Amino acid sequence: MIRILLAASALGLASPALAQSTDWAKTRADWNQPMAPFRILGNVHYVGTAGISAYLITSPQGHILIDGGMPESAPLISANIEKLGFRLGDVKILLINHAHWDHEGGLAELKRRTGARLLASAADTPALEAGKSDYRPDIRFTAPPVKVDGQLKDGEEIHLGTNTLVAHLTPGHTKGCTSFTMQVPAGGDSLTVLFACSLSVADQPLTPGHGYDAAPADFRATFAKLRATQADVFLSFHAEQFDLAAKRARQVAGNDEAFVDPGELGRRVDIAQKAFEADLKAAHRP
Repeated sequence: MIRILLAASALGLASPALAQSTDWAKTRADWNQPMAPFRILGNVHYVGTAGISAYLITSPQGHILIDGGMPESAPLISANIEKLGFRLGDVKILLINHAHWDHEGGLAELKRRTGARLLASAADTPALEAGKSDYRPDIRFTAPPVKVDGQLKDGEEIHLGTNTLVAHLTPGHTKGCTSFTMQVPAGGDSLTVLFACSLSVADQPLTPGHGYDAAPADFRATFAKLRATQADVFLSFHAEQFDLAAKRARQVAGNDEAFVDPGELGRRVDIAQKAFEADLKAAHRP
């Protein structure tokens, strides 16, 4: 399964030619395979599918759900929340890492089922409310439009019960790509968890007039910003982007710190920046 998912990571296709050759019906079915929900650490839970992540952050005063997957993912995410013993009506806030159909697609239905408020970056709000991005006409699928109830600024804190998440604007993959951090108690200390927005170019045009012209500068600023960020736990929004299957297997085998790796963020940024520079060079090749 994971090998199949690697073929089309997060729209992170290696080239337009590969994008054209992708069997999207099969890819969508693979991404949407069910996965049993579980607690990652503290009050952070995985409630996504086998290929597309969604995270539930719980508290006695209500819960935060990050991401909605594809339209067909909403029933699976809903069922996973309930399998963990939580009520859908107790989800009070919805967040989104970026406005692409495979992450925003289930938000409208999840918002209907939970009654939660959706918070998103100003730059991604138009795409969420239209169901598509006006600067990526090549994107194959649209998502059900969803109303954004509040816009997040860089560094803004999101409070609910005992939880505080911080929004970090990390554009490039989309204009409003947003990562989140939070502190999770661990023993007598705490761990910093990063929910990282996608860092891949994913066929985002890098030449002026074809996507959004600030994309190259935004990617470089995002890489620099994340290099200056400390994270003990790196989570992202497609399974292979953070080796979900391998980490979960180690956790099931008894490793309570399977997801803890303070060096992972730096490694992921290195890989992403190398791929970006190669794509940028190719985009400007005569």
